Amino acid sequence: MDENRNNEKWMRDEHILAFNLYCKIPFGTIHMRNPRIIELAGLLGRSVGSVSYKLANFARLDPALQARGIKGMSRGAKGEEEVWQEFAANPESLAFESERLLAIRLGKRVEDLAEIDETGLPALGIEREAIVRIRVNQSFFRDRILSAYNFQCCVTGLTIKPLLVASHIIPWAEDAANRLNPRNGLCLNALHDRAFDRHLMWVEDGNIIRFSDRIRVQENSRNDSHDWITNFEGRALRLPSNFSPEPSFLQRHRDLALARMVG
Repeated sequence: MDENRNNEKWMRDEHILAFNLYCKIPFGTIHMRNPRIIELAGLLGRSVGSVSYKLANFARLDPALQARGIKGMSRGAKGEEEVWQEFAANPESLAFESERLLAIRLGKRVEDLAEIDETGLPALGIEREAIVRIRVNQSFFRDRILSAYNFQCCVTGLTIKPLLVASHIIPWAEDAANRLNPRNGLCLNALHDRAFDRHLMWVEDGNIIRFSDRIRVQENSRNDSHDWITNFEGRALRLPSNFSPEPSFLQRHRDLALARMVG
């Protein structure tokens, strides 16, 4: 780390990288012992304290924290505000740029950073670029949702990260404006994610979990696994400390699920 760098003005790409990390770690883990903050400090050539302070500066702009009465730092840099506003105006563009900049710093391809399965992708060209951009942003969304839920399924409490999914409440293809909105996501295990996606599970008022009769009527298939799926009926979601799911999104999903039950 170059000690002189701490006296230098933060550049735009550094603010974007700090914002990227802010989106991926729980607010309560912004401290100098966090290995991800230590890693970013090394990539930027700045002190761990400087990077930790920068992330805390972003917290002052976060409406999810403001709603909880958490104000963050009282003052910050103009660059933080510019990046925050840019993300609000065009989240997909800035999310992808943040991942691209991080990949460059790590000496990786952005495809590798996002762990994209390249099987079947076009070798080169506009089509490939468009697909990669979508998958990179989906990876960004996954990191943001899992972080918000502290890497815990909001139905079961499962904490095995490879089995966790960032499930969109309103599907990616149906609402471009909310594709990267963390309030449009739930952290679910892969099985309940599938049930939610197929409208076999929904969330009613009070964040209560409900399951479709289309699961219950299959008596011939009942076993311990079947019972485990529906065992969480009537329980409340385990909500994150910030970015709780938007009630109107849950209602939209619930209305479709109920319509399919009677259809």
